[in-house]
Amino acid sequence: MLHAVKKVEYIKDYELKLTFRNKDVKIVDLKNELWGLMFEPLKDIEYFKKVKTDGHTIVWPNEADFCPDVLHSMGKNAVEKKSKRTANN
Repeated sequence: MLHAVKKVEYIKDYELKLTFRNKDVKIVDLKNELWGLMFEPLKDIEYFKKVKTDGHTIVWPNEADFCPDVLHSMGKNAVEKKSKRTANN
C-alpha cells in the first residue's frame, strides 16, 4: 500500500509527527536514519526543522527525503483510537 504524507510537524530532537492521507498519525524518530552524504545536513537540528511535505513524503531544502511507506512502517501510532462507550456510562 502506498502511503502519502499530508502533514508534518516537528516535535523535538529528530522526532516528527506525520499525518498520512489515510488519516493515520505516526511519530517517527529519524535520529538513527541520518547517515550518508545527503542526510549529513539534517544532523544540524535547525536545518532538520526545515522539513516540509510535498504532498507525497517529507523533504528538506537539499532535496533529502524518505520513502513514505518506510516512514509509515517505522512510525509509532500517535493517536489512540477512541473506545466505544455504552449508553449507560
